[in-house]
Amino acid sequence: MSKSKKLREIVDEVWLKILQHPFVLELYSGTLPISKFKYYAIQDYNYLVSMTKVLSIMSVKAPDLARTKLALELAYKTITVEMANYEELLSSLGLSIDEVVKIEPNPTNIAYMNFLLTTCYTHDYWRIMSALLPCFWTYREIALTHKEKLSKNNVEIYKKWASVYLSDEYAELVKIFITEVDSSPLTIEEMIPFFKLASRYEYIFWDAAYREEKWPV
Repeated sequence: MSKSKKLREIVDEVWLKILQHPFVLELYSGTLPISKFKYYAIQDYNYLVSMTKVLSIMSVKAPDLARTKLALELAYKTITVEMANYEELLSSLGLSIDEVVKIEPNPTNIAYMNFLLTTCYTHDYWRIMSALLPCFWTYREIALTHKEKLSKNNVEIYKKWASVYLSDEYAELVKIFITEVDSSPLTIEEMIPFFKLASRYEYIFWDAAYREEKWPV
């Protein structure tokens, strides 16, 4: 069994909770209140800003030139293609980038972003990859698991959003991360703390969006 499949097997309980979270189910079926999706989109845009930084830092930690180039290409794609897609999404929700960047990330978002940034600053390339894989991979698995629901989904913005994660381009992106983790010289025991914690953060990110989490003070 590959390392990525073994990691996925270990955190199966967490991933099953992600796949069955009310936000995910309602989004794919088209019953999610638009206010919750709007809240999610704002938080996710702020998360993407940090993701660009994470990928850029990872390039410095890369063990060879090819992987430095890979990390920089991923960072560039995030800050250009992904950001452009999100700008279009936010615009369709009646939001401007200037508005969104002024909104403070929720506690869960900050914790997740800080976990990824701390991992980048204090650990090696392979552990960083282990921490990043759940983000990309769970979105693909969510889309594949619930794609049949989209045929009955009457909310165009939800269908358009979900279709990204069903695309061949996104599948190739996920494959990049899986391939890197599979080629890691680290053991499963060395990678699982990062993979598991990232998976947990993925779950609570959805949950925070569903609750429209606010700072208590």
